[in-house]
Amino acid sequence: MIKIAVCGAAGRMGQRIIVAVKEAGCKLSGALERPRHELVGQDAGLIAGCGPLGVKISDDLNEVVEGCDVLIDFTTPKVSLKNLELCGLKKKAIVIGSTGFTPEERELAAELAKDIPVIIAPNMSVGVNVCFKILKDIAKTLGDDFDVEIVELHHNKKKDAPSGTAVRMGEVVAEALGRDYNQVARCSREGIIGERTREEIGMQTVRGGDIIGEHTVYFIGMGERIELSHRAMTRDMFSRGSVRAAKWVVGQQPGIYDMQDVLGLR
Repeated sequence: MIKIAVCGAAGRMGQRIIVAVKEAGCKLSGALERPRHELVGQDAGLIAGCGPLGVKISDDLNEVVEGCDVLIDFTTPKVSLKNLELCGLKKKAIVIGSTGFTPEERELAAELAKDIPVIIAPNMSVGVNVCFKILKDIAKTLGDDFDVEIVELHHNKKKDAPSGTAVRMGEVVAEALGRDYNQVARCSREGIIGERTREEIGMQTVRGGDIIGEHTVYFIGMGERIELSHRAMTRDMFSRGSVRAAKWVVGQQPGIYDMQDVLGLR
């Protein structure tokens, strides 16, 4: 039975992952929280609402990683890179769902993944990853005749913008159109900015309330418009996807993978 440890175990996402681990018939081997967190020492299953699991929430990263086959991490880039480094030393796989990585942090992650299999994905949802594949086909077919705008909505606690999912959508479209996303992404418009360029990809952000996550990509042409939308109604699709990824990544060759690999969508 695969042994899965969860980082950020007392958080909203961590709790849902713990439930998903139990539902998938896997073993929760460890539950990690930041040092001196008020719930350290509590049973992780009771905190997650799925009954006692006999695994106490710990603040000892070394101990938690040592006892697992794979660590699931939905925290922040800085924390994820620290956890990735230790997983590399311990030869443990890791699944990272954190978003907001800078290009330099991505390069560091690739360096740290040379000795272990690592999944880094901005969105673990099966539906969103199907959207990534569809977006590539739509963009290739429409070419440069349609303007592309991406709008994402999230809860008011989200710290990064645009969302990692929106950025990946923009990257997929840019790649399909032969553009450099970092050069064409337009994340703000204000004042007299002139006409829209053909190459730019608009990235618009909305924050409010408890919205889990909504993304819409608009392909806007002359007299017609295509909209591809995905709306998350619950965090469970992310948690189930992360456990599916964890089960897949154990035993893979060292390197960085994403959910397209897990789902066979390449």
